[in-house]
Amino acid sequence: MAAPLSNTIKAAMWMMGAVVSFSAMAVAGREMSFQLDTFEIMLYRSLIGFIIVGSFGVATRKIPQIKTARIGLHFWRNLFHFIGQNLWFFAVTVIPLAHLFAFEFSVPIWVTLAAPFLLSEKLSTLRVTAVFIGFTGILMVTRPWAAGLSIGIIAAAFSAICFAATSIATKNLTRTEPILSILFWMTLLQLIFGLIGAGYDFDIALPTFDTIHWVIIVGLGGLLAHSCITKALTLAPATVVLPVDFTRLPIIATIGMLFYNEPLDIWVILGAIIIFGSNYINIWAETRKKRVETARK
Repeated sequence: MAAPLSNTIKAAMWMMGAVVSFSAMAVAGREMSFQLDTFEIMLYRSLIGFIIVGSFGVATRKIPQIKTARIGLHFWRNLFHFIGQNLWFFAVTVIPLAHLFAFEFSVPIWVTLAAPFLLSEKLSTLRVTAVFIGFTGILMVTRPWAAGLSIGIIAAAFSAICFAATSIATKNLTRTEPILSILFWMTLLQLIFGLIGAGYDFDIALPTFDTIHWVIIVGLGGLLAHSCITKALTLAPATVVLPVDFTRLPIIATIGMLFYNEPLDIWVILGAIIIFGSNYINIWAETRKKRVETARK
């Protein structure tokens, strides 16, 4: 009889599900961009997500968990997420996939900088050091002194900042809001934003036979990825989960090389490793802090 899998291995398997989902979203976004603009992609993605979340709430009789008490914060959270995701889908079409994913790993850096002002969290010397290390990695990725700042790089950078704002708002909401409520307002509000953005000119392109499967992948990818990450974090600490998530970069770099003739840039890899290192320092510091607080109780 086979021995049961450890929680660490299970967490790694769940994280690989997130890695595959994020990578599939990037490929799908690029493949759809020739027929659908970013607003239309977000419209259909949010529609699929809203149907799934709503159906889950009805099937499990958890609709009463959806609350309106903090609708203002839900609005701003999803406005930033909508802007960031649109920039992400734009960047995926104009810069190498590896560049875009490297920028995603900079999100915790922006969260660290903003946390003292928005979450009343102290900015320790170790965290400041991690931020400087992370920015060094970002400079290695972009190398503005060599190639200049393209519109795609700027879009990727601002998408990371928007995702950081989203993360801070989400952390604030999870203190009082059930996950179903957060997901419901996320999909509904972004569906409305997408409808406004795509339909302001009364010309919304419909998915064709060639793009419908990519639309479904994008619609499912986000929900699956975040569900996998949440499940992984219930099985193992972030210090174990994060290294698995980092495999997104070499995987997407390989996909970019094989299918889109994108060169494997050693500077992007090195920069992303440095960004990863700064993130890991942050998580290690947070884990140590929680252990000390627990020991004092």
